[in-house]
This record gives sequence, C-alpha cells and structure tokens, in this order.
Amino acid sequence: MYKNIFVLCTGRCGSTTFSKACAHLTNYSAGHETRTHMLGAARLAYPAFHIEADNRLSWLLGRLDAAYGDNAFYVHLERDRRATVKSYAKRKGGIISAYKGGGILLHCKETDREKLAEDYVDTVTENIRHFLRDKTHKMPFRLEYAQADFNRFVRLVSAEGDLDRARAEFHVPHNAS
Repeated sequence: MYKNIFVLCTGRCGSTTFSKACAHLTNYSAGHETRTHMLGAARLAYPAFHIEADNRLSWLLGRLDAAYGDNAFYVHLERDRRATVKSYAKRKGGIISAYKGGGILLHCKETDREKLAEDYVDTVTENIRHFLRDKTHKMPFRLEYAQADFNRFVRLVSAEGDLDRARAEFHVPHNAS
C-alpha cells in the first residue's frame, strides 16, 4: 500500500470518473482537484493514504517531485488524444482559455480551439512523461481500457473496498462535455 497516489493527466480524460471509482475504496481517500485553491506548501499537502486526480499537477511537477519524489505511486491517465482534443475544443473558457489567453502562450494569434487544445494536450502529456521517466512506482492507465487497467491499479496499490461499484463508475458519464 502506498501513502500517496497521484493521477496525472491532461484533463478531459476521465479523471473525475477515476476519482469517483476510487471513492469506493476503503483503505484510501480519493479526491479530484481538492487543493487547487491553495498556495505554497499547502497546495501539495495531501493526507496520507489518499488518491488525488488533478490535471493542474502537470504544472507543479517540480514541486511534486520535491515533496514526494519516488515515495508516491503515479498513474498517467490518458484518453485517445483526438477525443481529448475534441472535448477541450467544445468547452468555452477553462484551461485552454488560460493556456492561450495570456497565461502560457503570450501574444498567440491562433484562434482555432482544436489547434490550441492539441498544443496543450501534447505539452502536458510530454511534461508528465518526462516527470515519470525516473519513477519506479507508476503505471499507465488508458480510459479506453478502464476495466482492465483499474483491476491492475487495484492490485498494484493493494486497494480494498467495493470494487464492483468502483468498476461500475467507468460506465457512468461524469463531467461530460
């Protein structure tokens, strides 16, 4: 059993669903973007035996490494790239607007939301891959293979609880565009 588990992702890839599934576990607490409003050390001060899914952690990977390093378990949650991009392109506002609107891409003239979403998804995916390159406690998780990957996740982290109800969450649309 691991003290902390982090689900790293681009967003729009099932992180809400993953958290809902983990809420049925009894030996871990689970949350989705629970500390996004905090600054400094408090931002990464997760309780012990907690699973946190938060796409914004991809922008805090240096601090996450300093706080947890190889002493946590990391899940790289991914969904088909095209589906993720299309989901982001449909949404108004949100992280794509922050990414382009003077946040990361300064003076960017691109207005095609799909192109912006592609750039965002590729950037975050590569940030996560780079972060995980030297981690020993990690696993890839594909939303398209959620049932099999969740079973593997449960085994790897020694999760306990109502696993049937947990698996059922992957059949319920959560936070759909």
